[in-house]
Amino acid sequence: MHADLSRDTFRAGRNYSMVLAQQGRVQLDADLNEQAAIQNHRLRTVAADLIGPDGGPRDDAGFAVTHVPGEGGAPDDLTIGEGRYYVDGVLIDATRPVPASAVPDEGAPPEPEDPQPWTWFTQPDGFRDQDRTGDRLPEAYPYLVYLKVWERAVTAVEEPSLREVALGPAMPDTAARIRVVWQVRTVPEAELGLSGDPDPGTVRAALADWASRDDEPRLAARARRPDDTAGDPCLIRPEARFRGHENQLYRVEIHDAGPAAEATFKWSRENGSVVFAVHDVDGAWVELDTMDKVQLSVGEWVEVVDAAYTGRQEPLPLLRVEEVDLPGGRVRLSAEPAAGVGRRPELRPYLRRWDHTAGDVLRVEEGRWLPLEDGVEVYFAAGDFAYATGDSWLIPARTATGDVEWPRDPAGRPLLAEPSGGSVAHAPLAWVTGPGEQTDLRLLFAPLARAVRPAAEEGATKAARPAAKRRTRRATGDSR
Repeated sequence: MHADLSRDTFRAGRNYSMVLAQQGRVQLDADLNEQAAIQNHRLRTVAADLIGPDGGPRDDAGFAVTHVPGEGGAPDDLTIGEGRYYVDGVLIDATRPVPASAVPDEGAPPEPEDPQPWTWFTQPDGFRDQDRTGDRLPEAYPYLVYLKVWERAVTAVEEPSLREVALGPAMPDTAARIRVVWQVRTVPEAELGLSGDPDPGTVRAALADWASRDDEPRLAARARRPDDTAGDPCLIRPEARFRGHENQLYRVEIHDAGPAAEATFKWSRENGSVVFAVHDVDGAWVELDTMDKVQLSVGEWVEVVDAAYTGRQEPLPLLRVEEVDLPGGRVRLSAEPAAGVGRRPELRPYLRRWDHTAGDVLRVEEGRWLPLEDGVEVYFAAGDFAYATGDSWLIPARTATGDVEWPRDPAGRPLLAEPSGGSVAHAPLAWVTGPGEQTDLRLLFAPLARAVRPAAEEGATKAARPAAKRRTRRATGDSR
């Protein structure tokens, strides 16, 4: 999650049930965040145990998919039924919000009607373009329509209403939010390894196998005192391995996906949280809303981001800061941002700063230690791994210890860890076999509540219970 955090301390395997605040102690963001993560984990685990991998309430299940053939040259579409659904215990709601009514002016037109349900092209996190061939539905049948669910952090740069204006413009924003993101997607029959007329159970198993990631990459981190430390200021202890002047939370994130030979990564010493809201884009010049709190410098690498960019998960090249115009509140980049990003205000565009200076992105090199800065090094495990855009690892570095916080074995060797960037869940929705033809693959569950039985019937049931208990005790040898 790209947020200004000190560290991430939640580990499900530790089996903590709550965080206890102690009197007179400093309050840290990590403690509060861990409490929220514990509650979220327990709630979603209970939901998944009761519901299963996915399912919707019988009387209000969402994501009923209907294939709509295109007419008059229009592309095919899907309608997405309103209602709720759960995937791995995560609640997703496909209900389209009804706009609030404004105070009418004299002679104003009538209020707009309730919005229609979401479709393949209008779904809120899909960002599909009818003019892009790759964004259209498959032309060959059959294919699977499935639901992809993950989470991402949202700050006041993307959602200005989160900022408390009473604190004044000079104050930083306060807390970030975690948002559930859902997308309805498709996968062809061939990619699932299916043929003929598979039953729903076979399709579900094929999706689970297709979406599983048994080949997740692994990374380790350490701090090593550089050979040349003569220029370090005296405030850094000579024996310190981490040579930074401040506590940092390093973020290593995969940029370009693929095997190691194709994958690239980028890193930030502040968890990728240094961002600047974009006001306007004019060629290579980008006007920013504010540059007061954190300055950008020539030579730094940034990426232009907006809601569609994060939703599509299709990385674009990073751009280098070539010139900074402080009075004008703008920067000139090494190239004009890509045509499809940064120019629509409703998508809340912003610049995100990354802190490496060797190039726009760095090549993944497996089996050797790679230096970041100030003695911090990372190690990508060698193997037949598939790197995915957004895979990330967090590395806290502390001046008090002169080291990074990373798990080690008894011999002190850094342990390899899988990405910590959050989980992605998938659920099948429909098997589309032809124009307007589909098989519903959703699962439904009924409410647990039942009507109260009549008093006479309830009394008879209670009277029968002691006898049943006595029979059970005799059968099990219980003499109580």
